[in-house]
Amino acid sequence: MTAQVTVGVDGSEESLAAARWAAGEAVLREVPLRLVHVEEWPNTPEIPIPYARTLYERAEALLHDEADRARKEHPDLEVTTERARGRAADELVAAANEADVLVLGSRGLGGVLGFVVGSVSLTVVGTVRRPVVLVRSQHPDPASSARGIVVGVDLHHPCEPLLAFAFEEAARRRVPLRFLSTWTLPPSYGYAAVVDPGIGEDLGAGVHAGLDELLSPWRTRYPGADVTVKAVVGSAAYQMTEASREAELVVVGRRARRLPVGPHVGHVAHAVIHHSPAPVAVVPLG
Repeated sequence: MTAQVTVGVDGSEESLAAARWAAGEAVLREVPLRLVHVEEWPNTPEIPIPYARTLYERAEALLHDEADRARKEHPDLEVTTERARGRAADELVAAANEADVLVLGSRGLGGVLGFVVGSVSLTVVGTVRRPVVLVRSQHPDPASSARGIVVGVDLHHPCEPLLAFAFEEAARRRVPLRFLSTWTLPPSYGYAAVVDPGIGEDLGAGVHAGLDELLSPWRTRYPGADVTVKAVVGSAAYQMTEASREAELVVVGRRARRLPVGPHVGHVAHAVIHHSPAPVAVVPLG
C-alpha cells in the first residue's frame, strides 16, 4: 500500500466533486493525490480507430485539467494521474487497495430519492480492503462543518478500524465527533412498551454506557477530541440518515461478507450511502 488518496474520475459532476474532496483530504493527510480514469471498453473487439482516439484524448484532457486544478488550489500537493483499461469495478478495487482511501462520486437526485449508487460503486464499496468515501456533487451546507463527523456504531460487533478512521479524521479536521448507536425493545416486551413508554429506559442507558466504555481508550488516545455519544431507539438506517443531515462527513462500517450473488454492503451502510446529503465513508471492519 502507498500513502496516497486515490479518486476515480470520469468527467461527471459527481466525480469532479469527488476529486475536489479528495484533494482536500490528501492535503489534510499530507500525502499525494492520485487521479484514476478507467476506460471500460465495449465488448466488441472491433473498435473504430477514430472512436478510440477520441476516448484517449478525452481521458487525457480530463486528467490534465483535474490535476492542474488540484495543483492550483493546493500548490504544495503532489498530484499523479493514471489511465487504466478494463472493468471499472476491478480497476477501482485494485487502485483502492493500494491507497489510504478511495474517493468516488455518487449521483444524487435530492430529497427522498437521495443517492443513486451504481453497481460499480456498490461492488467497489463491498469488496475493497480500504475505506471508500462517496461524495455528492451538491455543495454541502456550510453550517454542517461546525457539527462535525457522525459515526454509526454497532456495539455487538468489533469496530476498531471504524473508530480509528473516525478519530483520525476528526483530529485532522479539528471538528467534533458524534457517535450514534441504536436499540430496540425485544418482542417479549409486547404491549408493555405502549402502556409505559419509559419501560425501555434501562436498555437505552445500557447502550449509552456501552458506548462510553468502548470510546474510553480512544478518548485517552485523543485527549483533545470533542466527543459526544447518543443512544436512540429505532432503526439504525433511519437514525443514521437523519443524523447525516447535520454532518460534514458520515462514517459507517461494513463487515466483510461475500454472498453467492456478490459483495455485501449491509442494509445500514446501503441506506446511508443512498440518502445521506453529506459525504459517506464506508470502512471495512475485517
